[in-house]
Amino acid sequence: MPKNALFWILAALVGIGGYLGYQHWRASQSALPPGIASGNGRIEAKLVDIAPKEPLRVKQILVDEGDLVKPGEVVARMVTTTLQAELAAAKLNVAATEEKVAISNATIARRRAEIGLAKVEVKRSTALVKERAGSQRELDVRNTMLQTTTAGLAEEEAKLRTTEEEVKVAQANAATIQTRIDDAVLVSPVRGRVLYRLAEVGEVVAAGGKVLTLVNLDDVYMEIFLPSQDAARTRLGADARITLDALPDIAVPGNVSFVSPQAQFTPKQVETRSERDKLMFRVKIRVPEEIVEAYLDVVKTGVRGEGYVKLDETAVWPAFLQKTVAPRKN
Repeated sequence: MPKNALFWILAALVGIGGYLGYQHWRASQSALPPGIASGNGRIEAKLVDIAPKEPLRVKQILVDEGDLVKPGEVVARMVTTTLQAELAAAKLNVAATEEKVAISNATIARRRAEIGLAKVEVKRSTALVKERAGSQRELDVRNTMLQTTTAGLAEEEAKLRTTEEEVKVAQANAATIQTRIDDAVLVSPVRGRVLYRLAEVGEVVAAGGKVLTLVNLDDVYMEIFLPSQDAARTRLGADARITLDALPDIAVPGNVSFVSPQAQFTPKQVETRSERDKLMFRVKIRVPEEIVEAYLDVVKTGVRGEGYVKLDETAVWPAFLQKTVAPRKN
């Protein structure tokens, strides 16, 4: 055999051996010890829709796709011209009914003064009749006037109670309209990132129609699927890790926040033992809020990776999962 051919054969064998050795080394580095399970997944977060409670025209949209928003931050305003007019009318109604209350109170005060005077006159007439210095007819007139004035007081007090209820109704109506105006200012209920801007200024949005869709960064997680035997050993709150395809050398700490009580797919109604092993259960690994908050500028949903779960508390994370991200220090 020529020496050149032998040289190339030996070089090829060395190359193949080196490649196989490297693959074996990589496999040993990423091998999982007993008590740890893994599955593929992607970073996800819940979506939050921002929508008005009633049909209104868009006045302002203060954010755009990709913007980061905080809880309570105003993200859009709707036109409330009609509601403002209704509120002005409601406030006038409140003022009018409150004026009626004031008039009723003045009338009641006058009636009470008249009753006081009538009682004095009845007492005086009664004394005169006893002394035979006054007529019985005059006493009867005084008593009738006292009774009439007392009845008038009761009538005014009833009117006052009715008017006070009218004031409460008018105030409640004004408060309701004010609430509708307040609801026309759309705020973010969560800390998140704007995923979609679904309306523009000038558009009329139906009640419940979406103006914006946010990615809720307060609830970032990865869902993986584990076989039934592993899922049965997975407990809520168990320590977990997440690695991303883009950053395979860094692990994100997390914990198990959900284990599905039902298999996601079943081959048959009646399974053999081997088929039961194929049943997969959804497991949710949640990333702690302090980690998400520290890396808000780089958190992106849809990034694919792998999730790891401790089935045994005594299990030790392999070396490639021990380098984890931590909250940034101020």
